[in-house]
Amino acid sequence: MKLASLKGPGRDGSLVVVDPQLRRAAPAAGVVPTLQAALEHWDDVRPGLEALARGLADGDNTAAFDFHAALESGRVAAPLPRAFEWLDGSAYLSHVERVRRARNDKVPESFYRDPLMYQGGAGQMSGPRDALRAISEDWGIDLEGEVGAIVGDVPMGATAPQAAAAVRLLVLINDVSFRRLIPAELAKGFGFVNGKGANALAPVAVTPDELGAAWRDGRVHLPLVSHVNERELGHPNAGLDATFGLFDLIAHAARTRELAAGTLVGTGTISNHDLSAGYACLMEARLVEQVAQGEAKTPFLRFGDRVRIDMKDDRGESVFGAIEQRVERYA
Repeated sequence: MKLASLKGPGRDGSLVVVDPQLRRAAPAAGVVPTLQAALEHWDDVRPGLEALARGLADGDNTAAFDFHAALESGRVAAPLPRAFEWLDGSAYLSHVERVRRARNDKVPESFYRDPLMYQGGAGQMSGPRDALRAISEDWGIDLEGEVGAIVGDVPMGATAPQAAAAVRLLVLINDVSFRRLIPAELAKGFGFVNGKGANALAPVAVTPDELGAAWRDGRVHLPLVSHVNERELGHPNAGLDATFGLFDLIAHAARTRELAAGTLVGTGTISNHDLSAGYACLMEARLVEQVAQGEAKTPFLRFGDRVRIDMKDDRGESVFGAIEQRVERYA
């Protein structure tokens, strides 16, 4: 099942069910008005949503509309327009290793046993065609392509199997970073705030069964393809080189607290040890250049640049729809 949200009338948007090809959609208001409400009453509303999905696939829904047209006109919000919590891990330690290597440092052994994670802002998630906004190019604007899980209620101290049972939906994320603001924040020893922009989510969130065999061990075994100005940045496989899967990350987040339905947990920037796979963020490309050539040549994003992040299945069909953003100055 694939779910999306249209913008309005409230901040949580209006839930719609989308067909597998991302062409047609149908309002879910007769079952549940918003995705957040669906997550809070998942067992009760899921049968009704699945019935809508079947009717849509069979062409038996008179209220269906052109989802692609709604998307391109900017009417589609993030599937979850705001989340109670956004907890982002760093599961791909090849990314961390390259960051450390660039400053002649090593990854502590504990990082291979205990996940890195920070809590970010989640009050407003950007839609898949919304602008990536910043006040200044000097911030070092960067994309970060990653996968996330939206969970139901998770008890404190949940095990990885309990975390697996709590996964309701999977999403594709652009976790926007302002690279030149991050070092000063980290030097304070208290985590990110200004160094992170508003996340953007791909058009649809999908139930794990939509991924078939590509979803296993808490990982999505498909390449994530990123472009900047129509030029491919990379296609690292999200199922490879992840020291921790989403089940591990969710359990880590719930170690000392309950997680409310609607919490979003991310994998961190997808990264493979194989350099030929390219990158899911500009910073990593710059770090590799710095080590190999003595200087970073890949620029950070500038106003007017265009970013595209997508993930396709083995048949070449987009799973979540693409995030397509233009970098704009915040007015």
